[in-house]
Amino acid sequence: MVFLRMRLAHSIRALLATLALAAPHAAPAQPPAQGAPGPLQIVPGEATFTIFVRSIPIGSETVTVARSADGWSITSSGRLAPPVDLVARRLQVRYNAEGRAFEFTYDGTARGQAQSIHTIIDGAKATNDIVANSQTTQKIDTIDPNALVIMASNFFGPYEAVAARLKTAAVGTDIPVYGPAQLSFAIRVGESSAAPIQTTDRLINARRTQITLILPGAPLDGELWTDESGRMVRFTMATQGLDVVRQDVAAVSSRSVTISRPNDEPVKIPANGFVLAGTLSRPVQTSTTAKVLPAVVLVGGSGAMDRDGVVFGVPVLGQLADALASAGFIVVRYDKRGLGQSGGRAESAGLADYAEDARATVQWLSKRKDVDKKKIVVIGHSEGGAVALMAASKDKAIAAVGLLAANGVTGAELILAQQAHALDRLKLSAEERQAKVDLQKKIHEAVLTGKGWDALPKEVVRRQVDNPEFQSILANDPAKVVPEVRQPILIVQGELDTQVEPSNADKLEALAKRRKNAPPVEMIKLPGINHLLVPATTGEVDEYGSLKDKTVSPAVTQAIATWLTKTLSTAR
Repeated sequence: MVFLRMRLAHSIRALLATLALAAPHAAPAQPPAQGAPGPLQIVPGEATFTIFVRSIPIGSETVTVARSADGWSITSSGRLAPPVDLVARRLQVRYNAEGRAFEFTYDGTARGQAQSIHTIIDGAKATNDIVANSQTTQKIDTIDPNALVIMASNFFGPYEAVAARLKTAAVGTDIPVYGPAQLSFAIRVGESSAAPIQTTDRLINARRTQITLILPGAPLDGELWTDESGRMVRFTMATQGLDVVRQDVAAVSSRSVTISRPNDEPVKIPANGFVLAGTLSRPVQTSTTAKVLPAVVLVGGSGAMDRDGVVFGVPVLGQLADALASAGFIVVRYDKRGLGQSGGRAESAGLADYAEDARATVQWLSKRKDVDKKKIVVIGHSEGGAVALMAASKDKAIAAVGLLAANGVTGAELILAQQAHALDRLKLSAEERQAKVDLQKKIHEAVLTGKGWDALPKEVVRRQVDNPEFQSILANDPAKVVPEVRQPILIVQGELDTQVEPSNADKLEALAKRRKNAPPVEMIKLPGINHLLVPATTGEVDEYGSLKDKTVSPAVTQAIATWLTKTLSTAR
């Protein structure tokens, strides 16, 4: 989603320090004990994970789970590339037969400097011997005796123990956690759901569990995926841009099977020198089903979006496809280029390239015998709305365009508005607030002009923002694209959307009505609906992880289906 871009000014190092607890904090009040944890039940074996930040691989970690006479051990080694520049030669947590951690060892380097931590846990006492910069210190912490030990150096192998606990932990349970020599906190267990993953070898019947890290200052929401044996498959924090993925799942040939219909058809769509992999959904066949049907191409938002467009457990595109197919339309959705099972390279693509992918899908559909080639519509969600507009402005084969939670201002203005909204929720002085706004504007200027990088602080990671996609997002201006769109337009906007605020829909409608000869435009605002098109209470991003209803609102799908039927009935 576009809102993730506002955080790109933070360095990878600072991000991982927050997530992996690398920076010291004062220990907060201990979370309530949940009772004896019980024996760990983990299937022994080895697995290698790739660590992504903002969809860019920055390192890997190999994790081994082993059974011993006195209990269990989780051992890992790995490396994070510069600017993080960390090496874990050996990270190990040992548990006794009752499932309590009694020893932690870390040996590695940080930017070439040797570091080590050795922790002995005796009941509620954790004694840490720390070596850093040739200095040896000892730190003693009082901890929950049932606490699991989590990494202290930006590596994630010990989350295997959390994954094992999720097999028996009830929703709402707080799992006490200790970061050696740093702080105690809790991981709160949320709802779980099936999340099958198709690899080239097999179907992994994975489960996705919502978790919340109850950290000092503010909680962080995430997801922990486990396979049939309870081993970790994936650890994700979407709002932080972190994704730790097991290699068999990270392969481009693997994909999450989030939602499917009985008559779904896997398809390969020829694009510009590569193939897009997608799913075609059809209405249920009946005796009255027409031989040729109108078709819809769905386009997802920014970032690592697969064909189902999953955000915080909500498969936005998958659910839209299901509803629209049930309403009588052929619907195609596809993995973004360079992601999932699609070819191509994401790092060199901007919005114009994604628009060409949408056009290639329209062209492919128009050649199918079961599709009415005069009735093919492109519908985009969030950033996908900008892509849909660009595709329609260049392709008369597109009969109409749907914009769901799309921006009506330039990308640069949208990101500044998102930043302003986020800053309004923080306790900052006027000077601190203005400094952050000024920094964001300097980043925009550097990305758009190529000038001013030297004036930015060191924590700004250039490769995170100086890329074709982010540059094209900043430069995108609906006021320049909409006048070139000659097709009917639908604008759907949730009134609780805090990522793309509702005024964007008003701006899009005004632009559409000012077009020459004014093709039809319809704007629908839906109360109680957030950016993910689901019912919400506040609409804030930090509410996504706790949403009880993870289903795209029927009010959204019904509005789209009604508009499609009305608009395509008059299509030539």
